[in-house]
Amino acid sequence: MKKLIASALLAAGLLGGLVGSANATCGSVSIAEMNWASAGVAANVDKIILENGYGCSVDLVTGDTLPTFTSMDEKGQPDVAPELWINAVRTPLDKAVSEGRLVIAAPLLSDGGQDGWWIPKFIADAHPDIKTVQDALKHPELFPAPDDRSKAAIYDCPPGWQCQSSLENLYRALDMEKKGFKLVDTGSAAGLDGTIANAFEHKTGWLGYYWSPTAILGKYEMVRLSFGVPHDKAEWDACTSVTNCANPKVNSYPVSEVYTVVTKSFADKAGVAIDYLKTRKWTNDTVNSILAWQTDNQGTNEDTARQFLKTREDVWTKWVSPDVAAKVKAAL
Repeated sequence: MKKLIASALLAAGLLGGLVGSANATCGSVSIAEMNWASAGVAANVDKIILENGYGCSVDLVTGDTLPTFTSMDEKGQPDVAPELWINAVRTPLDKAVSEGRLVIAAPLLSDGGQDGWWIPKFIADAHPDIKTVQDALKHPELFPAPDDRSKAAIYDCPPGWQCQSSLENLYRALDMEKKGFKLVDTGSAAGLDGTIANAFEHKTGWLGYYWSPTAILGKYEMVRLSFGVPHDKAEWDACTSVTNCANPKVNSYPVSEVYTVVTKSFADKAGVAIDYLKTRKWTNDTVNSILAWQTDNQGTNEDTARQFLKTREDVWTKWVSPDVAAKVKAAL
């Protein structure tokens, strides 16, 4: 009997050691909490799941695209960048991956980051013939300028943003001035948001630049228009995105690739936690709705992450095993 008890205790000790080892394998994790909403919420979702589901010890560190990437590449810290827009660092990232310093995990935004020209869904529903930007330009009467209703409006990118160059080049490429459209400078991102809110409040047409994921597109249902041509990267780099390009052509915006990137040292030691980071992804629509909740409720990134985990089990429980999901639910 004593032998049986001793054997049982030994087995329990070994099992406890294995469990502790599994948690220790994950160990301490540093995650970049980037300084824009969608990435900040993603970092907090990862923190909650990794800590409660996998026994990791997580520190969030302030991040931004280029500084975070450079630090990960050169210093191996932080361990994880949950939402890295890799078009901005494509060449050095490819080099870091090929040389074994960094690892690309899941495409966090499964449908990619989306820039483009949008119209309200109520306009698209009322005018099903409008599928492309060119279709919209046939109906200047639907998009009145705020200060001169005899003109139509295209709402510009906020001043100083790179997207201002591409919009203004496309404005000229489409010969929009001759078609009755004027460029409207909204002064800031907040000003641009205000024009969308006003359009929905008064049920008036709106055409302009916006991007996803964002809270505005979670609150106001918009439709992104096609430019009727595929994205031409060479043209984009040489002209579309260059301020005052002499001879711009009609072009489509690129879809931005948005991935989770981790250091190779973390990937090697993280065990099942790295499987989670290689699996979890969400759509623009999901993120837009989350960010709309954050704006309406003045929530922090952590508040919003918890709201997502409480209300969207249909999304996140697919990323983890049932036992991990149970632990996370219990912690909420």
